[in-house]
Amino acid sequence: MIKKTISFALFLLAAFGAYAEVVNIDNAELARLAASGVPVIDIRTEGEWKESGVIPGSKLLTYFDAQGRSDPPAWLEKVKRIATVDQSVILICRSGKRSAKATQFLAQQAGYKTVYNASGGMNAWSQEGRSVVVPSDALAGCAAGARC
Repeated sequence: MIKKTISFALFLLAAFGAYAEVVNIDNAELARLAASGVPVIDIRTEGEWKESGVIPGSKLLTYFDAQGRSDPPAWLEKVKRIATVDQSVILICRSGKRSAKATQFLAQQAGYKTVYNASGGMNAWSQEGRSVVVPSDALAGCAAGARC
């Protein structure tokens, strides 16, 4: 009986250890992490990037299209070009809700170790008067009509 209990406990520890850590962060932490080299992936749509700008240096990679559809496997292949599963990554959207869903996907299904969610999104970033840039240069690598 003790052997079964210990085996079960070890199984649970291994199962919980397989999931990444999702950490909700504020703008100060986002800026600190980005400055230290953690990639920022903006998962909003192209229209949103153009409307409100993007964080300097962020990677633009839409998760949900304008109709709310997503293709997680295809999106993951693009994320892997930005950061491996052993690297930390920051996701941001408009308010933090869509990026929360995408961080859960990276953590629970894709095996990323540490995934940060910018919990206030670009709304909070802009409200604090933080730097944004026009995404024209970043969009140059995104074919017209393509899901980047």
